[in-house]
Amino acid sequence: MTNREREILEIIKQQPDIEQSEIAARLNIARASVAVHISNLQKKGHIGGRIYLVNDAEYAMGIGAANVDICGRSSQPVIQHDSNPGRMNISAGGVTRNICENLARLGGSVRLISAIGSDIYGRMIREDSTAAGIDMSQCMVMENQSSSAYISILDDHGEMYVALSDMSILQNMSMEFIRRREGAIKGAKLIIFDPALPVDVIDGITMLYGGSIPLFCDPVSSAYATRLKPFVGRVHTLKPNLMELGVLSSHKTDTLDDAKAACDVLLNQGVQRIFVSLGQGGCLYMDRSGNVIARSLRPVDKVINASGAGDAFMGAVAYGYLMDMDIDQTINYALAAGIAAISDPNTINPRMSVEMIEKIIIERG
Repeated sequence: MTNREREILEIIKQQPDIEQSEIAARLNIARASVAVHISNLQKKGHIGGRIYLVNDAEYAMGIGAANVDICGRSSQPVIQHDSNPGRMNISAGGVTRNICENLARLGGSVRLISAIGSDIYGRMIREDSTAAGIDMSQCMVMENQSSSAYISILDDHGEMYVALSDMSILQNMSMEFIRRREGAIKGAKLIIFDPALPVDVIDGITMLYGGSIPLFCDPVSSAYATRLKPFVGRVHTLKPNLMELGVLSSHKTDTLDDAKAACDVLLNQGVQRIFVSLGQGGCLYMDRSGNVIARSLRPVDKVINASGAGDAFMGAVAYGYLMDMDIDQTINYALAAGIAAISDPNTINPRMSVEMIEKIIIERG
């Protein structure tokens, strides 16, 4: 599928009865070109009929946190125990939801299973996620409960200073709830989950699906990495930072050689692929086939908001798997997605796209 075909397919998913002339106007291309692309999509089996029926034969399923992100950035060096002038931004968030949105914006088909409150934040999460291309139909809506919330404070350089999260609503998710969605889960090409889920759900998901569907996981933090640790050997693709890698492997990660040895520990436990985030140093990749790759792209001069870089990175890793990319292209896409994320004030760059990723790779590769 070409990039243009993916763009048209995403538009059709949102509005199956859309006219070809309207698609052409949105994409600023000729209506005849739209007709050719739609014909190709029909021949390839992605859509069928005049009311275009989308075939989501290959999609990702996210299971995990969906919350509201409240992010503040100080305009001056942070002074503790005092009011600091700065700017605030509110957007839909949550690690798994964010990964799913980045994946959707790149053109991947993705669905989400999560627990959301019936409050104003819950409505915002559902509406914004749906608009971004995430299928939210499998989510649990809890009456009279507050949606998950994540509050972060960035310093004047855009780096994380402190954060606080309330994911208590996720404790309402049980394996019984998950099993009721088993048909949708089993149809996925990959599953993205995060360790903010209840421990018994992490155990259940990794036990039920770890042997049949690749599980992708970002440990999120050292605290959540501790929760994930007993089940990490069932994870297919893991994306820790150095601190989380140390927790999961019980191995020091002070040097690159230390990190490689720590990755070996996890690969020997059953993990198939590991992408270790090294911040501006790029990433270290290792897998069970013996590949060892350390790579970075030229960093940007100014970080606007670093809080969404890891989610964008993982979204691109998942996209690479959906699109059957080789590992070199996947790493480049992931690194470029991270750069795209930190170049926008929002947790997720609304301009995230394959075209943006490829431009960054050319400019900073």
